[in-house]
Amino acid sequence: MNKLLRLLIGGAIVTVAVIAAVSYVVFSGPRMMNQAHLRAFQAILQMPPSNSVPLEATSIPPLPFDVASQKNPLERTQDNLARGQTYYQYYCLFCHGEQGDGNGPVGESYLPRPADLRSNKIQSYRDGELLRASLRGVGHEPVLEKIVLPEHRGYLTLYVRLLGTHSPAPGR
Repeated sequence: MNKLLRLLIGGAIVTVAVIAAVSYVVFSGPRMMNQAHLRAFQAILQMPPSNSVPLEATSIPPLPFDVASQKNPLERTQDNLARGQTYYQYYCLFCHGEQGDGNGPVGESYLPRPADLRSNKIQSYRDGELLRASLRGVGHEPVLEKIVLPEHRGYLTLYVRLLGTHSPAPGR
């Protein structure tokens, strides 16, 4: 009987010790309660290390002034449309959505909402106008002109035209 009592007391002591350790970690352990809270305008940027080498951003040529009158040099082939879809997924999907209806996961938070790329207004643009709107239009300036590589632009235009074969959402 003494052995059983000692075993129960020993088990109870171990159980209490484990509960105490877990309670300590949960209630006063590393819970990130004291974090530095800096807003972007409050941050003091550190100087780069003395041995660092500055990098130059790749220079993407600006759009020519007469881009609106240009015609897309690419033909509408399955291969070109597939590449256009890939580039659409890289650059456009998060704002304009899978169907091009402006209901992408990021675009839902924007005001004004991203354009419905299937709409008659967008589809009536000439190739150059569509390219200019996609790179410099509302919500795109000045970022996409610097990000979308020139060799991807024609494929994107082809794919946006393909999206226009689907009916636009009512009221857009």
